[in-house]
Amino acid sequence: MNFSGKIAAWSLPALVLLSLSACDQTAKKPLQARTPAPTPVPLDAQALRHLPVTGRQPSGYLTTEPRPPGDALVDRVQAQLDKGQKLFEAGQIQSARAAWDTASNMLLAGGPAMQSDPRLRALFDKLSEAIQAIDTQAAPAEQASEQQENQEEAEDFEPAPIEEIAGLSLPPGDPRLARVAEQELIAVPHDLPLTVNDSVLAYLSFFQTRRGRATIENGLRRASLYQDMIRRTLKDEGVPQDLIYLAQAESGFQPQAVSRAGARGIWQFMAFTGQEYGLERTGWTDDRNDPVKSTRAAARHFRDLYQIFGDWYLVMAAYNSGPLNVARGVERTGYADFWELQKRDALPAETRNYVPIIIAMALVAKDPARYGVQVAPDKPLQTDIIKPGCPVSLQLVADATDSSVENLRMLNPSLLRAVTPDDSGFELHVPYGSAPRLDEALKIIPPDKWTTWRMCRVAQGESLAAIAAKYRVTLASLTAANHLQADDPPASGALIIVPTAPRPTSRVIYYRVRHGDTLDDIASRFGVTTADLRKWNHLRGPHAPTGARLKIITASAGT
Repeated sequence: MNFSGKIAAWSLPALVLLSLSACDQTAKKPLQARTPAPTPVPLDAQALRHLPVTGRQPSGYLTTEPRPPGDALVDRVQAQLDKGQKLFEAGQIQSARAAWDTASNMLLAGGPAMQSDPRLRALFDKLSEAIQAIDTQAAPAEQASEQQENQEEAEDFEPAPIEEIAGLSLPPGDPRLARVAEQELIAVPHDLPLTVNDSVLAYLSFFQTRRGRATIENGLRRASLYQDMIRRTLKDEGVPQDLIYLAQAESGFQPQAVSRAGARGIWQFMAFTGQEYGLERTGWTDDRNDPVKSTRAAARHFRDLYQIFGDWYLVMAAYNSGPLNVARGVERTGYADFWELQKRDALPAETRNYVPIIIAMALVAKDPARYGVQVAPDKPLQTDIIKPGCPVSLQLVADATDSSVENLRMLNPSLLRAVTPDDSGFELHVPYGSAPRLDEALKIIPPDKWTTWRMCRVAQGESLAAIAAKYRVTLASLTAANHLQADDPPASGALIIVPTAPRPTSRVIYYRVRHGDTLDDIASRFGVTTADLRKWNHLRGPHAPTGARLKIITASAGT
C-alpha cells in the first residue's frame, strides 16, 4: 500500500545517506544477480537535489537562494511545526499535512547543517512524532470518510492482495527453488535488481501453494488488461518497467481494490498522495481508480523517490510505508540497505515483507511455466470513448449499447455513481463499436431525461402493454414517447424509449471479506444491520469466510 499520503511529509534520507555512505560500504549484502537500473529521465540537476513536491514549490523551499543561517532555519521549521500542530488540533488534517510537508522540505534544504546542528536534529524528531500522530489519530477519521463514500458507491470492492499475504508467517522456502530462480535470472531480462535469498524463497514457495497460486494467477490473468499501458507509461517517465509488479502485489490489477486504510486503485494511492500527484476526487469520480491517470502518478512518484534514495529496493519500501519510515530506519541503523533494515527490524512489519513479495511475484510473472503456473490472460480492453456533455445514467447507456451496468463500471472504474458527472469534458468508455448506437439513442431522448428514462429492446411477440407493465409506466406515456399508437405492434428487436420516473432505489454493493473481518464490523462500515447482512447472504454466526463476496444493499434516493 502506498502510505506516503498518510505520512504526508518528505523526510531527510538524502542527507542521511550522504552522511552514512561510508557505513553503506560495510553492509553485508546477499549474493544477487543484478542488471543496471535505467537512468531516470534527465531533469534539472538543481531541482533534483531535493525532492520536488509535484506541481508546486512550497514556501521556504527555494533552491536558488543560499541556505539560511542555522538560527533562521530553526525558527522557520519551528514555525511550520507549530502551525501544523494548531491545524491538526483544530481538525484540519490536510492543512496540517501541508505545513509539516513544508517543514520537511525546509530541513531537506538545510543540507549538511542538519547533521551538525543538534537543534535541527531535535526538530527532525519532533516532525517524526507529528507525522506519527497523523498516522495513528487521523487514520480512523479518514477511514470513516472513505466508508461513508463507499456507502454511496455501487462498487465491487476487492481487498488489496498485499494485505492478504504480507502479514503471513511463512515457513522457510524450498531451497530447490533457489536454483530455479538463479537460472531464470540468467535467461530472462529484467530492469530491476532481483535478489534471491531466504526471504524471497519463502514467498516463491508460498506461490506454489493453493492459496498463493490463486493470488499470483489472479494478478497474471488481469495483467493483460493494462500491462501495455503501464509499461509504456513507466518507460515514458524513465523508471524501470518491472515496477509493474508493484501493481500486481498492491491490487492484482484491480482498479476497484480498496485497502483497510482507504487506499484505492491499481497503485493503492492514499487520498493525500493522490492529490499531490494530480489525482482528483469529487462526489462523482476518483482518479485513483483510473488506471491511466494513477499509473502516470505512480511512475512520477517512483521517480521522485529514486531521486532521494538512489536504490530501487528502498524506493519500494518508501512507496509502501512512506519515505520518513525508511529514512528513520537508515538513521537508526546506519545502513542504507533494505536487507540490513529488514534484518534489524528497522521497518514496519508489512514493509519488511513487501520487497520480497515484489521480487517473488516478478520472478513468477516473468516465466510462469518455470514455476508450474499456467494462466489464460484476459483479453486487452478495447473501448469507444464518448463525451455525453450532460449527466447520463449508466442504466440508459447499458440499454442503448446492449451492455450491462456492471460492465460499464468495469470500463469506467473511476466513476463512483451510476450517473456520469455534469462535466462537458468527462469521457465515458463504452464497449468497442457501440458508440454510434449510443449516439443515435441519446439524440431521440431529451438531455434532461438522460438520468431517468430507459430504453428497451423489444422481444419477439412483446406488446407495448407488456413493456409498460414491465417498467411500471402507463401505456399512454410509452406510446407518446415513441410516437406510436397503443395497438401498433412494435417491431421485434427495435429499441424503444421507456419514460420512467425517478424513484427511490436501492444500491447493491459487493464486498470481498478480508482476514479478521466480522459481520458486525462490515455491517457498521456500510451502515446496515448485521441481521440484514446475514439474511442477504444466507449466513450464520459472527463471521463470513475470508474471500467470500458479500452482497450489501444500501438505500439511496434517485439514481
